[in-house]
Amino acid sequence: MTEPTAPSNDAASARYSAPALEKGLDILEALADSLHGYTLNELAQKVSRSVGEIFRMAVTLERRGFVRVDENDRYTLTLRMFELSHRQQPLKSLVATALPLMRELANRAHQSCHLAMYQQGRVVVIAQVDGPDRWTFGLKVGVTIGLTDTSAGHVLLAFRDEVDRARMLAARVKVEGEQELDPGELFALLGDVRHRGYASMPSQQIKGVRNIAFPILGQANHVIAAINVPHIERIDQKVTPDVDQVCEIVANIAARLSALMGHSSFNELA
Repeated sequence: MTEPTAPSNDAASARYSAPALEKGLDILEALADSLHGYTLNELAQKVSRSVGEIFRMAVTLERRGFVRVDENDRYTLTLRMFELSHRQQPLKSLVATALPLMRELANRAHQSCHLAMYQQGRVVVIAQVDGPDRWTFGLKVGVTIGLTDTSAGHVLLAFRDEVDRARMLAARVKVEGEQELDPGELFALLGDVRHRGYASMPSQQIKGVRNIAFPILGQANHVIAAINVPHIERIDQKVTPDVDQVCEIVANIAARLSALMGHSSFNELA
C-alpha cells in the first residue's frame, strides 16, 4: 500500500488562499508606495485588477480607517497601520523607555528632538518632544523623512553592515522633496558618520536648521533607531547651548538609552 503524498507547496497555497485578503493587501501595498494616492481607476490599474474587483475592498478599508478619500476621489493611507505597529511590544518598549530621556534632552538642550526608525524603505518618526522655549521646530510623529538626505537616515544607514545597507537602499521609497545623492558621495558621507559616531549637517529641507543625530544601539551592536535634534539658533539675548554643547548632550542621552536597550559598549562622547 503506497503512502499518500503530501500536497505540493503550490497546491497548498492555492487551497488556503484568501482572495479578499489578497486584494486588501495589494491595495495597502500600492498606496504605501504612492506619495499622492490614487483614484479608484488608477488603483485598479496599479494592482492589475478591475474596479469592480477592488471597489468593495476599498470601501471596507475606508470604513475601517485604513484609507481616506479626498475631495478629488483619491485614496491615500491613513496612520492606522502606523498606530497598529505601535502596539508591538518592542516598539512600545522603545518609545516608553526613550520619552523620559527625550524630555531631559529637550530641557537641557533647549531644542526639540525626535526618534526615528527605518521601516520598509522609509525613515519614520516614532516619537517627538518639543523644546521648552517659546519657539520650537519639530517633526510630527508618523511622518516619513528621506533615507539618503537626512541626518537620521545617514545614521541608520551608516551603522548597518554592507548587506543590510544595500537592502535598505534597494528598498528605499523616495519621499516628497528628497534629494538624490551620488552613490560615491553618499558612501563617503556614511563613512564619515560611522568614523565620527554621529551625524551633524545643515538641513537639506529647512534653511537655518542643523540636524544632529546619534544612533541608538541594542544588543550585538545593532542600530535600533536614531535620535535627532533639529538645532535652531537663538539670536536674541537668551543664552542656550551651542551646537557643540548640544552634541555632547545628545551623545549622553543616546549612550544612556542605548544601555537601556541592551547595548553594553556604546562609545560615549559626553
